Amino acid sequence: MKGFELIKKAMRLQEVERIPWVPFVGSHAGELLGLTATEYLQSTDKIVEGVNKAIELYNPDGIPVAFDLQIEAEALGCQLAWAKDNPPAVISHPLTEGIAIDDLKVPCACKGRISMVLEATRRLREQHPDLALYGLITGPFTLALHLLGTDIFMQMMMEPDKVHKLMRFTTNVAKMMASKYIESGADIIAVVDPMTSQIDPLSFETFVTPCVTEIFDMVREAEALSSFFVCGNAKQNIEVMCQTKPDNISIDENIPLDYVRDVALRHNVSFGGNIKLTVVLLMGDEEASRRDALECMDIGGKKGFILAPGCDLAMATPKENLMAVAELVHDELLQGELRASEANVGNIELMDLSNHWDNNRVVIDIITLDSSSCAPCQYMVNAVSRAADDFGDKVVYQEHRIKEVEGVRMMATLGVQNLPTIVIDGNIDFVSQIPPIQDIKDRIAACLAAKQQ
Repeated sequence: MKGFELIKKAMRLQEVERIPWVPFVGSHAGELLGLTATEYLQSTDKIVEGVNKAIELYNPDGIPVAFDLQIEAEALGCQLAWAKDNPPAVISHPLTEGIAIDDLKVPCACKGRISMVLEATRRLREQHPDLALYGLITGPFTLALHLLGTDIFMQMMMEPDKVHKLMRFTTNVAKMMASKYIESGADIIAVVDPMTSQIDPLSFETFVTPCVTEIFDMVREAEALSSFFVCGNAKQNIEVMCQTKPDNISIDENIPLDYVRDVALRHNVSFGGNIKLTVVLLMGDEEASRRDALECMDIGGKKGFILAPGCDLAMATPKENLMAVAELVHDELLQGELRASEANVGNIELMDLSNHWDNNRVVIDIITLDSSSCAPCQYMVNAVSRAADDFGDKVVYQEHRIKEVEGVRMMATLGVQNLPTIVIDGNIDFVSQIPPIQDIKDRIAACLAAKQQ
């Protein structure tokens, strides 16, 4: 058994003879074709070609058609900044620019790049009838943040009715996308809502739970399967995520897989993850990739578990590392040999930060996956930038991306465990949640006052 039937069996919590494998291939497929992300994500033909190449190389049971959380936002009027090696980033928020919620309309499936990914789905369905095709849609909270910006966090406290109204709209957009993906041949609808990692369980239940539950109910009624993707340190929300009744939840390395396993299975929800995206798949070698995948497989087990990377693969991820994981998944003998062998794990060299600090200025280090491709990282960096503006040259800040070796070393040296994180003068102050700008300003002011004593 393989492909969709294997994944369906795992999502229904039945014992499987082999753990299913779903590489989250997005713009990485463009790299396989020698294209930039901009070239790849704006062409139906290239998306079909790239996904086919990934299927050829990685022998998956399922695969996303596309991994781009800006498609709906773009169709609703958000401006995008395109990049060569990442999906585009949202750089404008219509609801802060004079547009009213009542002026927004659920976009036609024929609009923008929506029609492009639906056509790609139809072609891939025809070419791969037995493969599980994932239709990825932007979660309602993340789409709401794209439309409103970080003002949404204040409005959740001060004007909750406005947020509920906005969430009603973004839920309707998500349901349209889910419906069209299913009509086009997608087997699994993945609601990708990374910004939910920025809110607490009570806020989640208040603003997100009714919306995503409605989406998952709709998917179920359409006789498709569903998954709930989140990245970042969303450990506090795993319980409430499961209570929305998706068929599956998928998480990244910020959350221990054994914790997710225990919570998910208690709620009769399957789970997926969480091969390390950067330190293993992007910067590691084939051996490290196999070992990390095997550790996930041993923790996940053969009931309700789907092996996958923690999130959208970095574009430059070496294909050899993913091919090594694919080989491992399909070879039980290799799994046994690997368990029996000794690990060869390299140590991360810590940095000398003696010249990093400044007696006269506050130094802020922002540890991210990559603000140009990770929405929570982008909004955290923006919050620091806005807070620092009031202090002129009294504050210096720098983003450290763990897609780069320097970022991994800085993360280890500062003792950061989760992403994204703000470190101010060496103190880990804000972890995985975007703080109000005033809170950042207050912390900067306190540090400056301490330096003047």
